[in-house]
Amino acid sequence: MATDKPVLLCCDLDRTLIPNGPQPESPQAREKFRQLIERPEVKLAYVSGRDKQLLLSAIADYDLPVPDYAIGDVGTSLYHIRANEWRLSGDWHQHISQDWHGLQQPDLQEYLHTFPQLELQETEKQNRYKLSYYVDPKVDISTLLTVIDQTLQANNIRANLVWSIDEQQNTGLLDILPASANKLHAINYLIAHEGFQTERTIFAGDSGNDLDVLTSPLQAVLVNNAMPEIKQQALESARLHHTEQQLYIAVGDFMGMNGNYAAGILEGVAHYLPEYRK
Repeated sequence: MATDKPVLLCCDLDRTLIPNGPQPESPQAREKFRQLIERPEVKLAYVSGRDKQLLLSAIADYDLPVPDYAIGDVGTSLYHIRANEWRLSGDWHQHISQDWHGLQQPDLQEYLHTFPQLELQETEKQNRYKLSYYVDPKVDISTLLTVIDQTLQANNIRANLVWSIDEQQNTGLLDILPASANKLHAINYLIAHEGFQTERTIFAGDSGNDLDVLTSPLQAVLVNNAMPEIKQQALESARLHHTEQQLYIAVGDFMGMNGNYAAGILEGVAHYLPEYRK
C-alpha cells in the first residue's frame, strides 16, 4: 500500500466539514476525520471564504484539526501553517495582483458604485484583493454579473465573480476577486509549489462556489448534504468538461455514516484512495 506517499486533502469549511447546515451530522464523523488527518503523510488545507480570524474561530468552535495550509478569503489569501504560526504567502498575493494592474479593492468600488443592486458587505469581510457585496437573491443574477464583468473589463480589470447564496440568511453573496484568485487556481498553485501529486490530492465541497474545483480534473467530493440543484449542476458541468471520473458524490452508508459533512469527506477519500478504507 502507498500510504507513505503524501496526500493533500483540501476541504471547504461551512456545510462541508463544519456541520452548520440543516442536515444531521453522523456521530463520531469529525473524530474519524481527525484520525485520518493525524496520519503523518496526510496534509490538510482548508479552502474557504472565511478570513484568518473566522478560520481560527471555526477551528476553535468546532474542535477542528489545525491545517497545514489555509486558502482563505475565497482564494485571495494563502497561509502556510507550522507550529500554529500562520505565514501569509506574499508570492501568492504578487501572483494574483497582476489581474488588477496595481489597483486594490477600494479602486474597484468606484467603478461599481452606480449599481443599486449591490450592498457593500462589512469592512471585516473585505481585503485588498476581495470586494464583497450582498445581493437580493431575486435579482436577475446572470444579467447583473454580465454587466459587472463588462464594466470591469472596460477598465482593463480581469476579475473572477463568485456568486453564492447564504441559505441561513437568505441572501446572495457576490465576491469580486482577481481572475486568478479562485479556489481551483490556489489549490493548483499549492500542488505545484509544495510538490504534491494531483493523483494524491482530493478536494471536498458542498456549494456553488466550489463548482470550479468540483468539475475540474482534480479528484473532488461533493458531500451528501449539498443541495440537489448543486449536485445536478456539478454532474452536468462534469459531463461537459469530461471530468465525471474526477467527481464523487457521497451517498452515505460508508462506515454506517450518512455521507453528510465530514462523513462525506471520508467516503470520498475511501473512494479515491481505497488503501485508507480501514
